[in-house]
Amino acid sequence: MRANQLIALLQEHDLLLGTTLPSADVDFASLAYDSRKASANGLFVCKGFNFSVDYLQSAITNGATCYLAEKDYHVDVPVILVSDVRKALSLAAQLYFGFPQNDLFLIGYTGTKGKTTSTYLTTNILNHAFPQRVAMFSTINHIIGPKPEDQFKAHLTTAESFDLFHEMRQAVDNGSKVLVMEVASQAYLLDRVYGLTFDVGIFLNISPDHIGVNEHPNFANYLFCKMQLMINSRNCIIDADMDHFDEVYAAAKVSTDPDHIFTYGFDQDDATLAITSSTATLTDSTFTLTAHTTDARLQELATTYHVSVPGDFNQSNATAAILASRLADAAVADMQFGLANTTIPGRMESITTKHHGTVYIDYAHDWGSMNALLSFLHTQFPDHQITAVLGSTGDKGEDRREGFAKALNDYADTAFLTTDDPGHEDPIAIAKEIDSRIDHDKVQTTIIPQREDAIRHAITSATNHDLVVLAGKGEDAYQKINGVDTPYASDPVVAEDVIAGLADEQ
Repeated sequence: MRANQLIALLQEHDLLLGTTLPSADVDFASLAYDSRKASANGLFVCKGFNFSVDYLQSAITNGATCYLAEKDYHVDVPVILVSDVRKALSLAAQLYFGFPQNDLFLIGYTGTKGKTTSTYLTTNILNHAFPQRVAMFSTINHIIGPKPEDQFKAHLTTAESFDLFHEMRQAVDNGSKVLVMEVASQAYLLDRVYGLTFDVGIFLNISPDHIGVNEHPNFANYLFCKMQLMINSRNCIIDADMDHFDEVYAAAKVSTDPDHIFTYGFDQDDATLAITSSTATLTDSTFTLTAHTTDARLQELATTYHVSVPGDFNQSNATAAILASRLADAAVADMQFGLANTTIPGRMESITTKHHGTVYIDYAHDWGSMNALLSFLHTQFPDHQITAVLGSTGDKGEDRREGFAKALNDYADTAFLTTDDPGHEDPIAIAKEIDSRIDHDKVQTTIIPQREDAIRHAITSATNHDLVVLAGKGEDAYQKINGVDTPYASDPVVAEDVIAGLADEQ
């Protein structure tokens, strides 16, 4: 990466404050923001809320010959000074990795719930249309190529900009032509996708979440950050049933011609695609689309679809996937095959027991997803008792705790409150906060700190007239405790072990 190219790019975005480089006619052999990964003749980026000059000195020891920062640390190597180091890192990463986004058709999903499901549905459709040409960045895992080593677990919903563009470059080098990814609100709050334009941006829904000391200061900021995807997309797709639809549509119109803004919703005569639900069971669903458009490409979508993912709420996610896939040139046959053959780890997985009801495992981790899940189960089995096992994350999403209590009050009969990624907080204190908002005339609650024990109590105390919901963790094989990813067997494994150990199940 040539210094003069980076400086010109920073100037273009009005980020450059100055530089002490004796000459801009130099090459950087590497780029890093982690001092442990700095190497010879490299550019080191000084970022982070708690950045220390010691990190910079370590990077210089490892070979960095220049640094990018918001202040001059007066060390022995030159500095490129910028007004916003996070935006500058995103631009530097794009330049360093050769602007890989230019070789990909980019589809981005945002929303409080449904991002992972919609991303999987879209990827499966496009994999049928373009075998081994589709990359995926999801909360569960990343896929950057066809080999086993090209699939790995995700650590963030939207990766740091350096890692994001690095993985995009790997995907392009592995032959990918399309990338489907989740775009979290944090991606815009922390400028992880700064300077990136999506070919298709999809806004699924919005409800209060990720509001707290370490996240968004309020709902308005949360919504504002999510709406940035609409402003930075060539084509926009919006759920017409969502709250704040008018605001999101207005944001889309800021930079997108109305002919490139598409909407969908249940029985919505004004939407581009209207959804009519046929059936929705605990294993799958069927729905029909009606097209209200003169666009021949979209008129072809007016037919019936079968979705292998359960829940009426997933018909909406499937419709978003259909629209996004059509804009990526997939055929209706690809959509019908992909939707009918999608499984999503940790999403509405079910285990049927002989004498202890049915166990459902879902990643539901906020009010929106928990409410949709419990409401659907209650509708399907109005006479069954619902037992929920859940906790709430620490250090973020504090508003989720009140939301969980609200969903439990509306639909659950019993709740076991336990640990779910408590971070640096006390999981018992988190559980007590949820419990304080529960109506105990409606919901019987028990606090059990060890998640494995909570799951065991929930399943063993259930009868065949019960539905046991294990919410929040899905297939996550760790608990985030005091800054450490602590190994955890995962909810499906724990549940299977409990069931296998029940004498009356033998």
